[in-house]
Amino acid sequence: MGIRHRTYRIMISGGGTGGHIYPAISIAQALKALNSDVQILFVGARGKMEMKKVSEAGFEIEGLWISGLQRRISIKNLIFPIKLMWSLMKSFQLIRSFKPDVVVGVGGYASGPLLCMATLNKIPTLIQEQNSYAGLTNKWLSKSVSTICVAYENMDKFFPKHKIVLTGNPVRKDIFQDSPQAGKAYAFFKLNPDKKTLLVIGGSLGAKTVNESIFLGLEQLWSADIQLIWQTGGFYYSQIMSEMKKPWNERLRMYDFIKEMQYAYTIADAVVSRAGAMSISELMLSAKPSILIPSPNVVADHQTLNAQNLISRGAALMVSDAMARKMLLKTALSLLLDEKQQKGLSENIAAMGRPNAAIDIAKKIIELAT
Repeated sequence: MGIRHRTYRIMISGGGTGGHIYPAISIAQALKALNSDVQILFVGARGKMEMKKVSEAGFEIEGLWISGLQRRISIKNLIFPIKLMWSLMKSFQLIRSFKPDVVVGVGGYASGPLLCMATLNKIPTLIQEQNSYAGLTNKWLSKSVSTICVAYENMDKFFPKHKIVLTGNPVRKDIFQDSPQAGKAYAFFKLNPDKKTLLVIGGSLGAKTVNESIFLGLEQLWSADIQLIWQTGGFYYSQIMSEMKKPWNERLRMYDFIKEMQYAYTIADAVVSRAGAMSISELMLSAKPSILIPSPNVVADHQTLNAQNLISRGAALMVSDAMARKMLLKTALSLLLDEKQQKGLSENIAAMGRPNAAIDIAKKIIELAT
């Protein structure tokens, strides 16, 4: 499709977690790549991480006074209707002043009020669903929006079939646009290219069960001569450091957060990860043999559904959160020693990747704008 060169005005809303924010930023970057003159305004939730992350990526963002309903009885629920009305009025004001050609929602608190106001004002709208189980906000919006971009097949059980476009999930472009050579990546971490390397990632905040399972199995990893790159998450880093009773092992590289993930993916022989939608999308593009530990603390157990999508195609292994302390290290060591299994998992997960997801979504947005 030829991209007609004119100044489009696009609003992008959503956030709350990296799983919503990074796809939104990736879509914005893809829009800029297609048309450098495009004007983009983000709308997020005040006090949430998107207010910082979006600004750091070089985009303007406005904040709404909005939060989700608590799933238990809480005094916070009493002021939710006030927050919602305020956010709807603020969204209306932002739409009137910015005059968008298209409004995009990626899930999260802020996308509800903004997309609601956009549809009421007959502005073309697009939502992007990252998971195999649709989020509450996106399900609610699906009846009124123009287009729904999804990452998994069979999403017509949640959304109107005629609106669905299978695009995959957009991932952070800095991870895969310039994949480093292995030698450079080993040098970055000061690790030995002749030894097997396990990468453990539990998200930016961390994952308690994953961290405990790895901590309990450190001696097994050292006995097997395995190198470990371990992202603990900011919440757990200091605690784990304080519990390290033995001297630091020369094969351990531990961080609260790994910014240079492209290096970590390049040299990992296997990856241990939660089964969030964006983590899985990154694993697809890195084509790494992976062990997924779905978080039990998510709506409708959707991380297990995400993981089962891969398991059914022989594209990953799964260990339940309940069994992780007992089975994770055993499963990881078995995988690291089985090159045939590594090759099969790598080939199958690579076949599921959609590297052009961000560009494909951006093209759909510009189609709506024209």
